[in-house]
Parts: sequence; C-alpha cells; structure tokens
Amino acid sequence: MDVRTRILDAALGLLARGGMQELTQPRVSRAAGVRQSHLTYYFPTRADLLQAVARHSIDALAARLRKPQRARRAPLSDELASAAADKGRVRVMLGLVSAADRHSRLKPRMRRFVRELRGRMAPVFEARGLRLDPARVAFLHTVIVGTAVLQLARDDAEARREARAVLKMAVKTCTASSR
Repeated sequence: MDVRTRILDAALGLLARGGMQELTQPRVSRAAGVRQSHLTYYFPTRADLLQAVARHSIDALAARLRKPQRARRAPLSDELASAAADKGRVRVMLGLVSAADRHSRLKPRMRRFVRELRGRMAPVFEARGLRLDPARVAFLHTVIVGTAVLQLARDDAEARREARAVLKMAVKTCTASSR
C-alpha cells in the first residue's frame, strides 16, 4: 500500500471513530505511521486531506456497489441504506459541509466534488439496471444524504428501518419514473 493510501485510510479511520476533532496532522500521521512532513507533502491543508478522504471513501463504496457478486445481490435500496449507515462516511461528509460553510474558498471545491460524485453515481445505478437522468441522480443523492444524516443523529433501530424504507421508496420512484 502506498503512503498516500495509508494516510487516507488512517484519516478515514480516525474520522469514523471520533469525528472531525480527530483529524489533526499529528494524529493522522501517527495513525498512518508516517512523518508529518509526508502528510503535508500529499495534503498541504486540512481541507485538502478532508476532500481526499471523502473521495477515497466514495471510491471504495462505488467499487463495492459495482463489483459483481456470485451470490444473489441485495436490493440496491438495502445497499444504499447500508452505505448511509456508515458513520465514518457520514462524518466525512458533514466535515466537508462544515468546512465549506466556514470557509467560502472551499465552496467551489464542494460544487465540483458534488458534480463529480453524482457523475460517479450514475454508472453505479446503471450497473444495477437504473438509467437515471441528472435530476434523478440528484434526487437520489439528496435522499441518501438526508437519510444518512438523520440516521447518524438518531442512531437507533428505528432510524435504520426508516432509512431502508425511504431509500426503497426513492429507488422505486426513480425506477418507475425513468421508464
């Protein structure tokens, strides 16, 4: 595993366990087993690191959702609900939103990131038999984010059941309206 990937994995693990307050250069470099200078070489600012961690997390999720499985695959809504329940991923997303809210120079990066993310979502949906136009991809993305945030905030069985039901309804709506 290369140094950059070790740093991203370490940062993602710290965020998943403790949220944004864990994302400090000393903690990340220690968790990755690298010198702090290596960390700043790859990610000069905390915002650079956070954005790269978000992409790393999304890439891993997209790869998992696209990967063919021999056994019967779970319904897309169940896989999306499982992804929405990933506390680390949700904390990364909330960290990005919070950073962009506090620092206006990050807003253009966030706009690009959301466009890129939605562009990556379309092929994942297509691999599962859903051909969605950009508005429907935006709709599903918004529903996924909303369920993820509410699920993290409530963190109980009821929130997980609700997320699954809402995502099932959203996928069904998009499937019916894309015909």
